[in-house]
Amino acid sequence: MPIGYLVTVAFVAWCVFFGVVAPRRPGPLGTLSFAFGLAVNEVPFLAAYWLLGATVLSIVEDDIDTPAGWLVVALAAVTTAGLVVIAVRGARAARTVREALSDALGAGWRDRVGGAALRRLRPHRPIARILLAPFAVRRRDVQRIANLSYGPAGTRNLLDVYRHRSRPTGGPVLVHLHRGGFVSGRKNREARPLLYRLAGQGWMCVSANYRLRPEVAFPEHLVDVKKVIAWVRAHAAEYGGDPEVIVVAGSSAGGHLAVTAALTANDPAFQPGFTDVDTSVVAAVSLYGYYGSLGGEQALPSAPGAYAGPDAPPLFLAHGDRDTVVHVEGVRDFVDRVRDVSANPVVYAELRGGQHSFDLFHSLRFDAVVDGVEAFAAWVLATRSRPREDARDT
Repeated sequence: MPIGYLVTVAFVAWCVFFGVVAPRRPGPLGTLSFAFGLAVNEVPFLAAYWLLGATVLSIVEDDIDTPAGWLVVALAAVTTAGLVVIAVRGARAARTVREALSDALGAGWRDRVGGAALRRLRPHRPIARILLAPFAVRRRDVQRIANLSYGPAGTRNLLDVYRHRSRPTGGPVLVHLHRGGFVSGRKNREARPLLYRLAGQGWMCVSANYRLRPEVAFPEHLVDVKKVIAWVRAHAAEYGGDPEVIVVAGSSAGGHLAVTAALTANDPAFQPGFTDVDTSVVAAVSLYGYYGSLGGEQALPSAPGAYAGPDAPPLFLAHGDRDTVVHVEGVRDFVDRVRDVSANPVVYAELRGGQHSFDLFHSLRFDAVVDGVEAFAAWVLATRSRPREDARDT
């Protein structure tokens, strides 16, 4: 029995099972799905290379010379079929995102973008990185300026700025907020392919920390987000950004905060000491966001849906249908709630096979989402100065 080969195949098969099936109940099984299925669900090619290499090595060394050895080869073949299923699901994300944009913005949304912005909206699939180096997210043409302070809370009130090294001026601004369930996380982990892509296009991108539990509770996390927006208003021009054109985005808990900030623009309850600052944004983006209540005793509602109204800005949401951390049913309910009352569109891309935290590195799925965010932002920028209308009627 080739023990080393067996261990390799068994481990990959274990991860592939959780990637393909992604059982989410009971809770501990859902935790296993996330822990073991996440990486293989986004980078199945690396798992396939590892499996192929181990198989070839075992054959070359004549380890596959018993019935038990050939059973392990058979397991490797079944596991490879599972990796193909995962890869196909990831590849379908591009179509899902395109359909979500057309459904929410109207079939002719590209015509409304037009010009040079439309020409830039071709798919930017870094296939070589996806296949060979998905963890390499940095770009040489983008500069990261780290650890700028936006408030008095030390490390938790620091942000990073990403900008093109040519230092363009007047670019739109994206503010991103990390995941972590309001108890952990940091600003230089999630959505970096998105930050580097947009910065490479001339955007000023900001990724910020915010205060966490148990030191603070809601609405203090949201107050920090408002402070980040206030910092952008005051300092964007210094880093090449337009302080009047801000898109707020986030991942998981950060998605909750991004959407809530967008729905509570200029609400004095969340701007203690800086109520005179304009904290409105032109749009919000949420990746695998949580939209429920944060629990505990609170004077103000913590679920973003409580603040949905006709003046909600355009929203772009992407969520995996196999998310075992934030179940997709709650996302669908939130989308329906905002669409019922908002005068602006809600783009919702439900990603087949998508798990939580799909934005950590380059993958077929996340790069398709990045294309979608870029297209959504181009539509927002092209239409923001025009009178509002129901885009679904165009």
